[in-house]
Amino acid sequence: MATVTSYGAAEVVTGSCHLLAIEHGPRILIDCGMFQGAEEDSNYKAFGFDVSDINYLLITHAHLDHVGRIPKLVKEGFRGVIYATEATQDLAEIILLDSAKIMKEDFETNFRKAQRRGKEKEVKAPLYNEEDVEATFKLSWHYPQYDETFELQEGIKVTYRDAGHILGASFIEIGYTENTLERTIVFSGDIGNDNNMVMTNLEKCTHANYLYVESTYGDRNHRDIEASIVEFKRVIIDTMHNWGNVLIPSFAVERTQEILCILKEMHDRKELPHCKIFLDSPMATRATQVYNNYSDLLSQQCQDYKKRDGTIFDFEYLAYTPDVESSRAINDVDSRAIIIAGSGMCTGGRIIHHFKNRLWNPKNAVIFVGYQSVGTLGRHIVDGARWVKIFNEDILIKASIHTINGFSAHADQNALIKWISQINDLYNVYLIHGERDKQVILRSVIENVLDKKTHIVEPEEVIYLG
Repeated sequence: MATVTSYGAAEVVTGSCHLLAIEHGPRILIDCGMFQGAEEDSNYKAFGFDVSDINYLLITHAHLDHVGRIPKLVKEGFRGVIYATEATQDLAEIILLDSAKIMKEDFETNFRKAQRRGKEKEVKAPLYNEEDVEATFKLSWHYPQYDETFELQEGIKVTYRDAGHILGASFIEIGYTENTLERTIVFSGDIGNDNNMVMTNLEKCTHANYLYVESTYGDRNHRDIEASIVEFKRVIIDTMHNWGNVLIPSFAVERTQEILCILKEMHDRKELPHCKIFLDSPMATRATQVYNNYSDLLSQQCQDYKKRDGTIFDFEYLAYTPDVESSRAINDVDSRAIIIAGSGMCTGGRIIHHFKNRLWNPKNAVIFVGYQSVGTLGRHIVDGARWVKIFNEDILIKASIHTINGFSAHADQNALIKWISQINDLYNVYLIHGERDKQVILRSVIENVLDKKTHIVEPEEVIYLG
């Protein structure tokens, strides 16, 4: 009997890692992501399975919480075959190299601090380094095309379909035969909304017997995207007219590109006051170039920009700050600056420096445009903190704080219910990638509205697919 065991994203949002073991068949790992926020210590725990026994790794998409532990997997002995869309591989390489760099810098900083206290041995070494990342991309990679079914090995068929979440993102259908019966299991990865300015719409899933589905926003519905864009524009325009600055902590992949599209549209329509816009994230800059390279996978609006301008995202007011010196030079701009910087959850990166320099100014504004995990600085601010400690300095928050959830790249409750309702032959729904209180609400809705058996997956729980 086939089994699925979830070694991450079970009753939490991050750390996606699910092991499908088919009786008398291969062991297939779906994603191997990093834990973030309150769960980040789990990254240092041993994998709950024999890494060398994994035959295949199927990647849904390139977000850190879905790919962030792959170099650790390789470091500890994984030598199997990796499947991902080509765009996913390109983005994953950027993200993983950046992750290795950040871990190295954090280790060196923490080691120096511990050295002064004589407690060097308490500092955890990085999960992996750049050499481990390079080794990951030297393994055998295969690039499935959307909607083209391929045979993983005899009797096991796999299809990648467009998840509408970020560039290259997929939900994965796996078909296998057990006791002469054909079964299909679907892993959603993260699925998107049908209102994204950058991405195409989420593809339908028409058949599955077992569904492992994300539940990040299973307890709520997003604000209408048009209303969210109106609010975003209002904060930008009001802050510029008040001669303030706008800080936007943004994820390097997808959210940054969507924000750039909105700002470019504002510029084209002459809605944007004269200002300076800084994309202050080397990783986001590289990711934006990858998006340019795969414009055929993006929305019609993005394709139209590419035909008109030769680029999707660039326009007059936008400047990239690839090095530290150009990032520091932003401090010389007193007013009318829009600063887009990582990390998206404010756990590190250049946004922290901008917070230190600008959070205390009531003329400024902070716009959160993405999910903030429990335990992160971003969540602390969103939850109403008056003070934050940055680089050992207490900073009073006087800037206005705005949370605009309509930009989420995750499907909300209505979208999840609609997507699941279109699936034929569905026996069981398994909820992953969400906080438990939200999963309890979603489970109730699925059972009451769709009359489908729904189970909240627990960490390392072995699910038998009957």
